[in-house]
Amino acid sequence: MVDADTPREFAFELALCAHLEESTEWVVGRQLGAAVDRSGRRIVDVVGVVPGPDFERRARITDRAIPVRAVESDVGVGERVPRARTVRDSEELHDSVVESAVEAGFFATERRGGREYLRQTTRYPREWFRGLVGIENKPDLGEPGALGRQLRTDVSLGLFEEVVLATASHVTRAHLNRIPDEVGVWRFDPESGAREVIREAAPLSTDAPGVELVAERPLRTEIELVDRDAKERARTRVAERAYGKGWRTYDLPACEHAAATADGRPYCAHFDRVVDPARVCGGGCRAYDPGSKPDVDGDDLRDERTPWRRDPPGVVRRQSGLDRFG
Repeated sequence: MVDADTPREFAFELALCAHLEESTEWVVGRQLGAAVDRSGRRIVDVVGVVPGPDFERRARITDRAIPVRAVESDVGVGERVPRARTVRDSEELHDSVVESAVEAGFFATERRGGREYLRQTTRYPREWFRGLVGIENKPDLGEPGALGRQLRTDVSLGLFEEVVLATASHVTRAHLNRIPDEVGVWRFDPESGAREVIREAAPLSTDAPGVELVAERPLRTEIELVDRDAKERARTRVAERAYGKGWRTYDLPACEHAAATADGRPYCAHFDRVVDPARVCGGGCRAYDPGSKPDVDGDDLRDERTPWRRDPPGVVRRQSGLDRFG
């Protein structure tokens, strides 16, 4: 990369995330898989997780994502189960899932008589989030790309309570007519942080079966019907991924020109703008000057500004009565 021209979409997306973090109580994540059959089939730009009545219970467990497969496994709170047998007999609970659940503090392991056992450290708080908001960013509506298909997919699937289109463009009646009526529209200025609601989002039915658009070809559209259980599992997965990942998913570059905004967005003093370090920083940039990384901790900022909690005490403890199995 020979120029430090940051894609407009990246700067727009980070500005919107910072604005939502400041103006709502949501836990905000970005670039998350939001399909049911294969999550990566549909990547949503921004997801807002609306806290529910059990949010504090969830926050006390871990600051990482809890694997949904671990939540739905036969590993329970009241008794320990042999790890090898549980993984062998399960189609979903692989060793990588177990390791992630252990690292998150949701599973605990114990060794007895040469065998490894698993147990949940706590019951999963099912009502920790009250809703999900899916946001598709399109700063320039003059270049819509696959916008219509993406929004139709989100509406027909119903994974989110609300679906919103965020843009910096002037929104005309023609623009509104080209997207589903259920989709809300925001006009957002990334420089000032001003957000205008052009059209309110209509609530979607998340507890009913959905229709997932699999492929769209001339004269042929492939769809899959998604039942309520599959949707609920996908919703939990999206919420957990947003909770564990957040939106500051970039590394600040080691460059003399590198800085950060007050909310932690990567900023280049030479080009006087927010930049995408993964795309434009480093030896390929004509202004690159090796230096120290800015002393900014994204997790600290997230902990200060949102309901998310960094390094909570966790819930790992010994279950009373387990010693009798020794």
